[in-house]
Amino acid sequence: MERDLFKSRVRLRHLDCFVTVAQTRNLGRAAARLSLSQPAVTKILNELEALLGTTLIERNRQGAKLTRDGETFLAHAITVLDALHTAGAAVGPQRERQHEAVRLGALPTVAPDLLPGALRRFRRDHAEAQVSVQTATNVALLGMLKGGEIDVAVARMAEPELLVGVSFELLYVEPLVATVRPQHPLAGVKGPVLQDLLAYPVMVASQGTIPRHNTESYFAGHGLKLPANYTETLSISLARQLTRTTDTVWFAQLGAVRTELEDGALIALTIPTAGAEEPVGLARRSDASLGEAALALIAALREEAVLRRG
Repeated sequence: MERDLFKSRVRLRHLDCFVTVAQTRNLGRAAARLSLSQPAVTKILNELEALLGTTLIERNRQGAKLTRDGETFLAHAITVLDALHTAGAAVGPQRERQHEAVRLGALPTVAPDLLPGALRRFRRDHAEAQVSVQTATNVALLGMLKGGEIDVAVARMAEPELLVGVSFELLYVEPLVATVRPQHPLAGVKGPVLQDLLAYPVMVASQGTIPRHNTESYFAGHGLKLPANYTETLSISLARQLTRTTDTVWFAQLGAVRTELEDGALIALTIPTAGAEEPVGLARRSDASLGEAALALIAALREEAVLRRG
């Protein structure tokens, strides 16, 4: 009886509103995207939660956070909306001009290293497909994935609560490297120790990211802390330029600096970093049904990842 009541009373606006709030994590931003007032968004959410008999979203001054039931319901809501979108695109006068689109998310440290080769492979057989690439932190990528904003993400392993409704496939592991310009005073030093590096400016990933946590854990494992005068950034281009033009020591995952190391623009210092590797993998919604182009891009990413192993 309760199932029949829910099916008869739930409306598309309930699902659309809920998914938009889940994607934006903010009632105000969701209201703006939906062209509704914030009280109207709250009313629609309350109706949906009443129909389900559970709380889907916790609201506070910091924004809107999905509950565990909310995470579970989001996966099903996205599936319904995706199915409606696919059905609408499959019929009518526009169907002949439709090209399959793939929405890919990637970490900024991984995208420049893995995606160019994978996209070249993909384009050999899918020249007409549309590909949209967004870069973001790991937490943001997983949120976008669960919110239906992207189809697949090149991401890192995360805490179990962040992987609800998400499947993760390991591609390879990336070591941590300390890089400097060839003219750096430490460039010609054989076997420098970690303490030696701290005499120079240090560049690390921004607070709250997995690479940053990994770097701090690496330092802690050697009984050290990051120096107080470090520079943090998510901008790979900024980090590269600063390291190439100053005596900065940049701690980064190998993929972020692979091209510069191969070209000789930067060199890796010979300090031991065993145990500081990070997994890189493919994340996708567990219940998502992907199209031919998306599956082909995933296959291309797997093939390119083989070159990164070992």
